[in-house]
Amino acid sequence: MRRSGDQRPVPADIGLSAHRIVQEALTNVVRHAGTGRCRVAIGFGREELCVEVVDDGLGAGATAGPASHGFGLVGMRERVGLLRGHLSAGPRPGGGFRVAARLPLPAPVAASGAGSAAVAVEGR
Repeated sequence: MRRSGDQRPVPADIGLSAHRIVQEALTNVVRHAGTGRCRVAIGFGREELCVEVVDDGLGAGATAGPASHGFGLVGMRERVGLLRGHLSAGPRPGGGFRVAARLPLPAPVAASGAGSAAVAVEGR
C-alpha cells in the first residue's frame, strides 16, 4: 500500500466509499485475478481523494475461481456517481486489472476572519 499527499480527515461518506471501493477491488483480485499480489494507492489531493488498486493477474474475461456475476463494479460505479466522482475499471495493456476512483473533496474550511462564525456540533 502506498499513500501520497497530505493525509487528513475526509467526510464520512467519502471515507466509507473509498474503503468499500478498495475492499471490493481487493475481493475481486482474490476471486478472479489468479495472483497473490496487488498494489493499493491512496492519494490525498487538494480537491480529490484518489484510490487505485492494480494487479498483474489474469485480467478481464479470465477468472481464477468460479465464475461470478456479482455487482462489484456496478456498486463501485454507483458509489462514485453519488459523490460526483469518476471511476475507471478495466484490463491493463500489459495484463492484469486496474480500478481507479477519484472522489471530489469539499473545499477546506477557511480560517476564521471577519464575518465568519464557528459552530460547535456535539455527537450524541
